[in-house]
Amino acid sequence: MTIIPAIRKKHSLAFLKYQIAFASILAVAALMPLTARAQTVDEIIAKNIQALGGRQKLDSVQTLRTKGKLDAGFFRADIAQQNKRPDKVRQEFSVQGLTQVQSYDGKTGWQINPFGGRRDPEILSQDDTKSLQVDADVDGPLVDYAKKGHKAELVGHDSVEGTDCYKIKLTLKNGDIRTYYLDADSYLEIKLETQSFVRGSIQESEAYYGDYEEVGGIYYPFSYEVGQKGDPNRAKFTVEKIEQNVPVDDSIFTMPVTKPAGGAK
Repeated sequence: MTIIPAIRKKHSLAFLKYQIAFASILAVAALMPLTARAQTVDEIIAKNIQALGGRQKLDSVQTLRTKGKLDAGFFRADIAQQNKRPDKVRQEFSVQGLTQVQSYDGKTGWQINPFGGRRDPEILSQDDTKSLQVDADVDGPLVDYAKKGHKAELVGHDSVEGTDCYKIKLTLKNGDIRTYYLDADSYLEIKLETQSFVRGSIQESEAYYGDYEEVGGIYYPFSYEVGQKGDPNRAKFTVEKIEQNVPVDDSIFTMPVTKPAGGAK
């Protein structure tokens, strides 16, 4: 007669232990930081967009004008870039009175390169145009990456100069690969690795971003360093001014027509 109560008591104790263990798991999960649970690439990209200022602010920028300085150690230059939606960009690089121009009008990439002894505009190859096409994207490749034909993957965490970062691999539709390092706390980009395929060879570079400042409700890096991957000698860029929604005529992105030698008849 004493066996049944003993069995019931044993089962009750086991069930109680199960409840306690389950409650402990729930308590630990509730105490986990939000960043530990936000593990999908789309969630992290969404937080990056929000950290920059939010989608509404990004969408409001129709034109963008940036001016700054380049310090490469052995020379200095003035730099300027103008963007216009949906896919136009013009970049200028000036040293000692000479200015190199590279531009993409949404269809064609071209340049004027006086440093190479050429003062007439010339069409850029498809490989040389790829970086301009990426720079023509005002929002950057991460925003609406799938609609643009890119593929994004979250490839874990990594440390950049002691800062824990989410690491996102973005394969562009042209085959190039960009690896973004987003600060795990601020979700702002602090490093970018680029792997490009140019004329059958692989070119690898890296950029480090810092000194974010707010302009018109959007945060931009006002300093960045660029160089070959693994090379400590990097060119330093300092942004002096960023202007949004300034008048920009489409004609500045279009390749100028070269007059035939001797003048038109």
